[in-house]
Amino acid sequence: MESPGPGARCPVQDQRARWERKRACTARELLETERRYQEQLGLVATYFLGILKAKGTLRPPERQALFGSWELIYGASQELLPYLEGGYWGQGLEGFCRHLELYTQFAANTERSQTTLKEQLKKNKCFRRFVRLQEGRPEFGGLQLQDLLSLPLQRLQQYENLVVALAENTGPNSPDHKQLTRAARLVSETAQRVHSIGRKQKNDQHLRRVQALLSGRQAKGLTSGRWFLRQGWLLVVPPRGEPRPRMFFLFSDALLMAKPRPPLHLLQSGRFSCRALYPMAQCQLQRVFGHSGGSCGGLLSLSFPYEKLLLMSTDQEELSCWYNSLTLAINQKN
Repeated sequence: MESPGPGARCPVQDQRARWERKRACTARELLETERRYQEQLGLVATYFLGILKAKGTLRPPERQALFGSWELIYGASQELLPYLEGGYWGQGLEGFCRHLELYTQFAANTERSQTTLKEQLKKNKCFRRFVRLQEGRPEFGGLQLQDLLSLPLQRLQQYENLVVALAENTGPNSPDHKQLTRAARLVSETAQRVHSIGRKQKNDQHLRRVQALLSGRQAKGLTSGRWFLRQGWLLVVPPRGEPRPRMFFLFSDALLMAKPRPPLHLLQSGRFSCRALYPMAQCQLQRVFGHSGGSCGGLLSLSFPYEKLLLMSTDQEELSCWYNSLTLAINQKN
């Protein structure tokens, strides 16, 4: 059996070298992006927050609603950067994890911040002029205040990707392996919480929008305890007569069928009248036809304890999306 020559590389050494190259590349990216991120945080703190405080263009409650924990997040980045520049990755990121709750608070304030920004731009002429002036500064590269306010949450996603990659490419014998592993876990947990907050906020917006479109006693109370899944037009096939178009709103626990209000109605044109609310926990779903992927459309059968619905669409792809969404809602409740 031939022994490896003097120039042969050990597979273990090759793997360690690849880890080290990936670690070095990730560490460099983390450092460079943190410098840019801190610069952007500082620009907003100086040209928006600082000047607004000095001029009094916004009252303190409105300013707090708009920017949330921005200054504290800026301070956390200022604390982290020297550790990264010195190569103390584990120590720096472990210390930074003490400030992760600031990102959760910032995410929870996002909807309030967006509402405040829209309201102030609409009714506060001085603030509107101030924002346009600051957004025109070359330092912001054409970004609007609305774009700048999303930077911390975008950065949290970058933190998760980079810190996890840094931990994965740090050998178990490295002195900062435990610190990086713990930091990666905490950053990922925070990113998941922030994602959940964002999903809930978006869902609440959908529920309020749907509630505003609907009228009728059965439409009341749609803004709590359910998740919006989809909406769209489908044809209801009656036992006798022609199919009738209806607007359907699917939630995690119920399917709502609505009829459009007359277009010439003085007060409710463009809205819908709620005709029925079906509980998905009692639904049995079957695809009658529309399996082949052709262009002839399809038919779905939805059976409830006291009623059966036949829903048709001439768009088979659209009907497949409805079938998948209905299946998801049924599985969630069973």
